[in-house]
Amino acid sequence: MRTTKIMAAVLIATGGLIGTAQSPAAAKAPAPAAAQCAASSTVKETLPNGTTWELCWRIEGKSGLVLENVLVSSKRWPDQVKVLKSVTLAQLNVPYDSGKTEYNDITEYGFGGEYLQTLAGDDCKGGSARVGSDGGAEPTRREVLCVSAESSGLAYRLQNDDSATKPYSKQGHDLVLRALSKVGWYEYVTEYRLHDDGEISARLGATGDLSPLDWVGADKGWPIGKGNKDFASSHYHSAFWRVDFDLAGRGSEKVEQYDTKVTGQGDTSAVLKTSRTAITNEGSFSKANRRWWRVVSPIAKNKDGHARSYELVTGASDVYEAHPETTPDVTFTQNHACERYATGNADPQCAGRATILDFARDKEKMTNPVMWVRVGFHHVPRDEDQSPMPLHWQGFDLVPRDFTEINRLAPDALADNNGQN
Repeated sequence: MRTTKIMAAVLIATGGLIGTAQSPAAAKAPAPAAAQCAASSTVKETLPNGTTWELCWRIEGKSGLVLENVLVSSKRWPDQVKVLKSVTLAQLNVPYDSGKTEYNDITEYGFGGEYLQTLAGDDCKGGSARVGSDGGAEPTRREVLCVSAESSGLAYRLQNDDSATKPYSKQGHDLVLRALSKVGWYEYVTEYRLHDDGEISARLGATGDLSPLDWVGADKGWPIGKGNKDFASSHYHSAFWRVDFDLAGRGSEKVEQYDTKVTGQGDTSAVLKTSRTAITNEGSFSKANRRWWRVVSPIAKNKDGHARSYELVTGASDVYEAHPETTPDVTFTQNHACERYATGNADPQCAGRATILDFARDKEKMTNPVMWVRVGFHHVPRDEDQSPMPLHWQGFDLVPRDFTEINRLAPDALADNNGQN
């Protein structure tokens, strides 16, 4: 069961002044400058290892937390380089195994407005609670964004041949942004982790409580409470994100798919060959063994002359094959402003295009691609889910590939270790 539906949005000017370290080949196309967003909508934090992230944020009535104009710099690469134009949740489909209940939490309810929670208690312990508009029909300003710097554990370790010397090792840190939304009995954590090595992790956490109304037979749920009489219904969380890259502030990115296959037998092991497929037109794609995708700049390069790119790294994901749109792992489409939600897209400027499959159906050639990432989680309840339910997470990572010529966190003593030098 869900409560009153709401439709609203709040617009805040966004942007960032961009500077980039370029190779001579890339210098021919200077990055466009963007307007700076308001101070209250800006997050700029330098992590202990010297990496600085700067971005604009806002709350949209349906999608909730939106990050825009995401820039990164570090000690060795002090010029800010743009990574993302925007990233946001684009749908959360929640069908129950009973076949009697299904919700689309983003488009039917929303993660902003009355569903967005004001930070309280331990919600932002150790962090900074930021005030912003909640994106509601009658928007109010309240503490809705938690910003914190958190340890990410060991970032790297290298012991050279001289065992008498100390190893090179470094603890990593993340800039973490979180917003909380409550839809029905579930409470959701929209989280973005900006790592000091340039990686970006998008995650959705679920907590709150199990539905008190959805009880089923033994083959559609799990016994909760004493004995084997009350079976809480299993259900899905299929989350979609909309990712709009703007690598080095130049746009016009290309999409590539890589597949590695066994092609023969060598002297001691199998021979594997990796092939690249350019994805020039819109389409939906699914994971296969040793398959991955990257979004690559056709202009910006690192100092080695390699094209800057970000690789999509997908984690565990359950496919919900009952809907065609919740089957592909990733969909690439040409950027159209009216294509906002992965399903239930009702923008009148996009008449007849309700889902990502509709967006990609005409196979339009992509000159400004948008990446739609689906991550599914089949939730089979357990006794420990009551109550409150421990957070469970789903999401994906965007990993820099050739954005810098060496590890962004490499120690000064190893700064010249590049290739076969």
